[in-house]
Amino acid sequence: MTASIEHTAVFEAERQRLHALAYRMLGSTVDAQDVVQETWLRWERLGQVGRAAIESPAAWLTTAAARLALDTLKSAQRQRERYVGPWLPEPVLTDDDGPLASVELAESLTIGFLVVLERLGPVERAVFLLADVFGESYAEIAPIVERSEGACRQIASRARKRVRDERRRFEPAPSRRADLLHAFMAACAFGQIDDLRRILSDDVVLVSDGGQEVHAARRPVIGFHRVSRLLASLTRRMPQDAQVELHEVNGEPGLLFARRGRPWLVMAFEMHGDQIAAIRIVINPAKLSNLRPPAAS
Repeated sequence: MTASIEHTAVFEAERQRLHALAYRMLGSTVDAQDVVQETWLRWERLGQVGRAAIESPAAWLTTAAARLALDTLKSAQRQRERYVGPWLPEPVLTDDDGPLASVELAESLTIGFLVVLERLGPVERAVFLLADVFGESYAEIAPIVERSEGACRQIASRARKRVRDERRRFEPAPSRRADLLHAFMAACAFGQIDDLRRILSDDVVLVSDGGQEVHAARRPVIGFHRVSRLLASLTRRMPQDAQVELHEVNGEPGLLFARRGRPWLVMAFEMHGDQIAAIRIVINPAKLSNLRPPAAS
C-alpha cells in the first residue's frame, strides 16, 4: 500500500465516527460535513513525515474534529440566540445504517437528547459527548477544550446530571412504537379526539421549528387539549398533494411529508410507555434540504 493510499485509508476508517461526533456537537449535517472535510484537509496537509510522527492517528483526528466543531458551535450558538421561534436540530433519517446510525450511540442521536445538549455551554457539550458518548479519556479531552483533567471531570459531572435529569425514563418496544404511530395518524386523519386522548400523554409537548421563512408556533405547545387542537388545525391545512412516509427520524419513529418530490415537513415522536410524550416538527426548509424525498404513497 502506497503512503498516499494508506493515509486516505486511515482517515476513511474514522470518517463515520468523526461525522457522528460533529453532528451531535452541532445538530447540523451540513456543518458536520464541513468539519469532517476540514479535518481531512488538515490531515492531508501534515504530509507523510508529519503523519508518520503521530502515535495515534485516530486520536489526532478526533482532537482535530472536536476542536473544529467546538469553534463552529461557539459561533452557531450566538446565531441561535437570534433564531425565530424554537430551534431544533436538523433531522436525519436513520432507517438504514449510515454515518450517524449506531446501536450504542442511538439515544444520543434523538432530537430530544440533542435539544437537551443545546442547553449546555459549548465546552460542557464537548466534554460530555467526548467522555460519556464517545468514550474518550479526560487526558485526551483536556487539551481539546483547554482545561485541566480535573476541570474536565467536574464539567462532565455537571453536564451528566443536567442531561440525566431530563432524559426519558422508559421507551416502548419497537412493535408498540409502530402501533402508536399508526394509531396517531388515524386519529388525526379522522378527527378522533378520544383516540388521541389515549395516545397522547396529558402533558404532551409539541415543538415546531419553522425558522424565519415558515410560520410555526413560536413557543412550545404543552398539554393534551392545546396539542390536539393544533394537530387538528394542521391536519385540516395539510396540502392535498402532500405525500407521507413512516421513517425512523434520529433513531425515533417519525413521519416525513413531501410536496412535489421535496421534503416539506418532518415529525419525530418521543414515546414514554404506551403514550406519545413529545412531538417535534421541523418545517424550516433549510433543515430539510438534505433529506431524500419519499416515494409516492
